Amino acid sequence: MFVEDPADEISRQALAFARRLNDDVQPVALSGDAYAPAAWGEALAQVTQERSAGAVVGPGTERGNEVLAHAAAILDQPLAANCTALEPGEPATVTRVRWGGSLLEEAAVHGSPLMLTVAPHAVTADPASTNGNIEVVAINAADPIYVRERVSTATAGVSLADAKVVVSGGRGVGSAEGFSVIEELAELLGGAVGCSRAVTSAGWRPHSDQVGQTGTKVAPDIYIACGISGATQHLAGCKGAKKLLAINPDAEASIFANADYAVIGDLHEVVPAISAEIRKATGR
Repeated sequence: MFVEDPADEISRQALAFARRLNDDVQPVALSGDAYAPAAWGEALAQVTQERSAGAVVGPGTERGNEVLAHAAAILDQPLAANCTALEPGEPATVTRVRWGGSLLEEAAVHGSPLMLTVAPHAVTADPASTNGNIEVVAINAADPIYVRERVSTATAGVSLADAKVVVSGGRGVGSAEGFSVIEELAELLGGAVGCSRAVTSAGWRPHSDQVGQTGTKVAPDIYIACGISGATQHLAGCKGAKKLLAINPDAEASIFANADYAVIGDLHEVVPAISAEIRKATGR
């Protein structure tokens, strides 16, 4: 089991997934001066061969998919990425997310060891996952391709990926200034602000706020979609939400088909009204 970060929720979810397959799971974390995809993949492949592992499981993150892809190539085995379920056998049968989350594919995987990554939020992280004895493997191999520097975007408050409440705005917000009502509601709920791709394309919000197939994938307790039509690519990013509240003036908007709660109305009237009620109830 490749662990990207022992404290990371996605890694702990993948570890819980692995333990459902077999109780004999050895978590392995790779450590080096810099992240070098090929070198990390080579190290993971070497550990896999030394342990005669029957399967290698990793988190379905950018790094998890990349490292396992390199390891699978070295071991000359197929990689099943973004899996949500697995049925052991010869061959094993996996269910995995495809086409940006618009469908689930069932596929037979021929190979040994079995190589797969787990789709984020496909399973609940088992609290016991944090108690595993994680083996740290040092990376000594030289790789001309490595990450020299990582620049993080400074954000105030809770991060989008970790937020329990996400309030997102789409094209219906109308402008960058229109997001003030979205930001107010998110602040009152202790949540984060998200947006659709149309918003980032218009330059109203940075890409770091984008939720969707090419943005951040979130799994909050509640996702509030304001003025978002419900494109497949956007829903791929918020399908992990426990509840979805959609606010849209168009009663035929496709997002309503996926919503747990729906408000048909102008977000510039509905959202401030919600904020006002929250302020009244909390005395803020």
